[in-house]
Amino acid sequence: MDKYLQCGRFRLPLTGKNSHPLVMGILNVTPDSFSDGSDHLDLHFLLDRAEAMINAGVDIIDIGGESTRPGAQPVPLDVELQRVMPLIYALQDCGVPLSIDTYKPEVMREAQIAGIDMINDVHGFRIAGTMEAIAQGDCALCIMHMQNTPSIMQDLPVYGDVLTEVSDFFAGRITQMLQHGVAKNRLLLDVGFGFGKSLPHNLKLLKHQRLIAERFSLPVVAGLSRKSMLGTITGKPVELRMAASIGAAVTAVANGAHIVRVHDVAETVDALAIWAAADRIQ
Repeated sequence: MDKYLQCGRFRLPLTGKNSHPLVMGILNVTPDSFSDGSDHLDLHFLLDRAEAMINAGVDIIDIGGESTRPGAQPVPLDVELQRVMPLIYALQDCGVPLSIDTYKPEVMREAQIAGIDMINDVHGFRIAGTMEAIAQGDCALCIMHMQNTPSIMQDLPVYGDVLTEVSDFFAGRITQMLQHGVAKNRLLLDVGFGFGKSLPHNLKLLKHQRLIAERFSLPVVAGLSRKSMLGTITGKPVELRMAASIGAAVTAVANGAHIVRVHDVAETVDALAIWAAADRIQ
């Protein structure tokens, strides 16, 4: 694995004494996200949330203008652009890498012009036009696995062997991207917890994050925060899943994930600091 992830204007250490588990904070600009959607789409409110993340020690801020919760319907291109672009421009000089959570090539192009550092695509850059939109440049590219689409992905997910099938999906996407001239040190992998997976599928993937990282010599992102799998295990509603989310983030890192994507930044940063301190002891 490369020592660094090329992430736009930043080089994020993945190995060595300067590396640590990275926390990606979720900043949704949507009224209908499954756990933090609200009517608070005011730019000043969102900037305050971003500032709180930065003060808490966030490593990456992931901006999303379209919900991908189970059953979600697509958002028109112009609406997504109106939601995310002012925020990207406003946070340009905030001092941490900015990620855009989108699958639309037009949004990818506009975000790169604005100086985005990472593109996080739940469709794994399979939509027509996305490869051409991202091949040039130096922003990091997060390839996520999803079975079907958000509107139907949780209807009845079926796999022969989920670990093998998700890994094979990554193999195909990585080959495609390298053939389009994308540098390998720009790539990250996300197994897509809850995106067309049952609880047993999710748990098997959580247990084997390291196998995926080692197979491809690439960093792995784990996005488990507040998800329904945690509610199934704990019996808690979404608003009471902070403890489960922190436990899932630490478990993911202990099992080989390099980046965790979370809502509760401050609490996750503290929990991972404890894990990292103990992990450094020989």
